Amino acid sequence: MVFPGSNCDTDAVYAVREVTGEPCDMVWHHETDLGRYDVMILPGGASFGDYLRSGALAAQSPVMRSMRDFAAGGGLVLGICNGFQILLESGLLPGTLFPNNVMEFRCQWANIKVENIRTPFTRLYEPGQVVRMPVAHGQGNYYVSPEVLADLEDSGRIVFRYVDETGNATKEANPNGSRNNIAGIINEGKNVLGLMPHPERCVDILVGGDHGKNVFLSMVQSLASGELASR
Repeated sequence: MVFPGSNCDTDAVYAVREVTGEPCDMVWHHETDLGRYDVMILPGGASFGDYLRSGALAAQSPVMRSMRDFAAGGGLVLGICNGFQILLESGLLPGTLFPNNVMEFRCQWANIKVENIRTPFTRLYEPGQVVRMPVAHGQGNYYVSPEVLADLEDSGRIVFRYVDETGNATKEANPNGSRNNIAGIINEGKNVLGLMPHPERCVDILVGGDHGKNVFLSMVQSLASGELASR
């Protein structure tokens, strides 16, 4: 998907085409017919210049009305960074994102623990695997009510967590102050994933690492396996 201000859309296209070999279209935010797609990726960037709040205006785009039906029908939806913010603003995932607690933009590599491999996005990772992915955001401080946070923890819907190199979720390993070091969550249906780290920016060792490629390869394998509900 492409919104005015998106700046990681071509990175996502590269990850899909070069890593998975699958075809990929760039879909403008005015599009309303998503029926020909199996996966929709909401990329990072500053959609609509982050006016009002990050993702707030993009969540009102025509394509997001269709996105709700797409997700309800079992289509895979991946929201990365600003895409995660859009999913939260549109109600497809619970919670919100505040400015980083350090009150500065964070652009760095982070250690991320894969907490749940029983999703269409993480099936090719190892349980508890610690991977390295870059982060680049000023508003990634994930917040949700204590009741919902407990449910996310108990139901295994926290998919990625900021950790140190040994896999411990420490305060120092958290780049933004996110509750419980949360880096990514999934919906109840396990077909909508939002995360702040950028897997599309680490699919080739030439750019510093390739730990992100399994997100895209997992989606393709999940679709090919026929385990997902037919749309």
